[in-house]
Amino acid sequence: MKIEFIESKNKKVKPDDSTLVFGTVFSDHMFTMDYDEGKGWHTPQIRPYENISISPAAMVFHYGQSIFEGMKCYKVSENEIQLFRPEKNFERLNTSCERLCIPTLDEKFMLEALIELLKIEHEWIPKSPNTSLYIRPFVFATEPLVGVRASKQYKFMILLSPVGAYYKEGLNPVKIFVEDDYVRSVRGGVGYTKAAANYAISLKGQEKAHELGYSQVLWLDGIERKYIEEVGAMNVFFKINGEIVTPELSGSILAGITRASIIELLQSLGEKVTERRVSIEELFIASENGQLQETFGTGTAAVVSPVSELFWQDKRIVCGSSENTEIRGIGETSQMLYDTLTQIQYGKIEDKFGWTKKIKVN
Repeated sequence: MKIEFIESKNKKVKPDDSTLVFGTVFSDHMFTMDYDEGKGWHTPQIRPYENISISPAAMVFHYGQSIFEGMKCYKVSENEIQLFRPEKNFERLNTSCERLCIPTLDEKFMLEALIELLKIEHEWIPKSPNTSLYIRPFVFATEPLVGVRASKQYKFMILLSPVGAYYKEGLNPVKIFVEDDYVRSVRGGVGYTKAAANYAISLKGQEKAHELGYSQVLWLDGIERKYIEEVGAMNVFFKINGEIVTPELSGSILAGITRASIIELLQSLGEKVTERRVSIEELFIASENGQLQETFGTGTAAVVSPVSELFWQDKRIVCGSSENTEIRGIGETSQMLYDTLTQIQYGKIEDKFGWTKKIKVN
């Protein structure tokens, strides 16, 4: 398919890098493509960023067929930008599509469309250290029908948003509340996808955590309420007695691309990494025995997010052994992983894994 380009006649003033936060500013153009049953995906366009017109009976509003992805683009030099494992994001987008009965998309074409959009919008990529261009591909049902079945019409879009550093002053350990009342997902559900519903379901626990003074939620499994699953929108890792442990992919948690990269990176360094069920009781016992050395989350937004404290059923774990609360929770492994992965993403060190995709823009 040929992508039509409709240039914006009202270009926006680009924000200063120092003012950037997450997800509030969007570039001049976006990518759109529609689906109709019997016709397939059609009419790919790069067009001005603008509001869209949609029927109030659109099935997305009533039955929730909506999925998304998140990735970043980095400024490498004046003439070159770089993506990090975009093929994996589009592969996972199709996994989400399949689970929610949304027609899959051509992964090669999605990447080509994104690259074309980035070449047009490359000046929106901020240049300051630790800034990037956040990329949000998403799909939602558009057929106007109040009736429970899969939609016959959809829209695929890609938005671009320049974002600042997730942590303004480098790695900043977070305090985590362990939720054992509400649940996020169960096996057989949609927990392994990036369905919009997963994030709506998580909001109640997030609000509860904030009320108690915690910034993130650690979710437990939905059946026994004892096995650890995810931290908010991140996967989670623990360093226990020298071994890196992370919950196994059992169908109820997201197969994070940063998670997979962290595992590969650690294994390449000779570190022992185990994917298995981890109970919350095990963590507290390990802490009491002095064996819980580090806890950290991983995801696109923060890359690596050290955890300084876990709170569960009136019990508290202080992660890390430092007496200095300013650095407590940032262990050697967390720091090394953050430094290495971000330097690969920004093109500062050699990518020995073949994860990055460079794009010439001039």
